[in-house]
Amino acid sequence: MVFPVQFKVGDHFILLHTITEWVGMFIGFRYFIFLRKKATDNISDINRLYVLIGAMAGALIGSRIIGTLENIPGFLHATNKWWFIYNNKTILGGLLIGLWAVEITKLLIKEKHPTGDLMVFPLILAIMIGRIGCFSMGVQEETYGTVTSFITGMNLGDNQLRHPVALYEIIFLITLWISLKQGSKKFKFVPGSIFKIFMISYLLFRFIMEFLKPSLPVIGIFSTIQIASISGLIYYYRYLLNPSLLIKKVN
Repeated sequence: MVFPVQFKVGDHFILLHTITEWVGMFIGFRYFIFLRKKATDNISDINRLYVLIGAMAGALIGSRIIGTLENIPGFLHATNKWWFIYNNKTILGGLLIGLWAVEITKLLIKEKHPTGDLMVFPLILAIMIGRIGCFSMGVQEETYGTVTSFITGMNLGDNQLRHPVALYEIIFLITLWISLKQGSKKFKFVPGSIFKIFMISYLLFRFIMEFLKPSLPVIGIFSTIQIASISGLIYYYRYLLNPSLLIKKVN
């Protein structure tokens, strides 16, 4: 396999990563619309729109902020700092800042119903599609893993066997999807709990995966992504300490 994967269109080349980014967002949003039509949504159309706008704005800003903080030396030495910020983004930053933007939006519009559950599976689907693009970049984008002798090691374009962390994430998300679907048959989820379980699981996963990536440590041995993950887990600490706040077993 040749990295990065790209397609020739006329005299130009288009990266698969570029395609999967847009396709992931489009399919994820269409899947959200499909699920909303099937489900009973307690949130009005206008409030749902406000929440979506808040989530997208927060995700757009947050992904760039955390992405830039992943490589502070690179930012300081960048000739065009705005271009550097635009090109450095991370899903985790989008999720965290998007979450807090939604909470602020809900306060402003006085919406008290949980809003995240309906977004979980569209988010998982969009992230999985996006990670296919990340994998297709090989070592041309900072989503590759460290050199390894483990059986899963792959040549991502530099003739060294590395952890394919993008594929690990896809496998993790598929497992999480199945677990949430199966769990809903055995447990009664408190409204809003599916989103919380998704976030807690994803934050834990990303924290662990950073040890398999050549990340720049910021505080001690921890990278920016790990510090952001810890902050998110602190936000959800009560559910980690008391899972009964999330689910109730069906009798």
